[in-house]
Amino acid sequence: MSDAAFSVDGMFFLAVLGMTAITYSLRAGGYWVMGRLPITPRVRRGLEALPGAIIVSTVLPIVLQGGLAVGLCLIVAAAAQIKLRKEYIAVFCAAAAAAALRAGGL
Repeated sequence: MSDAAFSVDGMFFLAVLGMTAITYSLRAGGYWVMGRLPITPRVRRGLEALPGAIIVSTVLPIVLQGGLAVGLCLIVAAAAQIKLRKEYIAVFCAAAAAAALRAGGL
């Protein structure tokens, strides 16, 4: 192996170091803040709704931009996951649906 494979640009290294420090600070700060907040029923409901809201806000723009085929593949994946409770099979079913839809012209 050559030394060039392990060389790092100084700006790149500083950028990665900075992003690492900021990510850790945000995560540690979140634990610190939540350790000092009283968990009322309203806060608990908000925290319980957060994972679903994050998934919807991530997936919905992809579905809206992808059109009917992406929406149908998402429905197939969700149905397979609910029925079979196996993530890899759900992904395989969605990929098979995508292949079938593309072969069908969608």
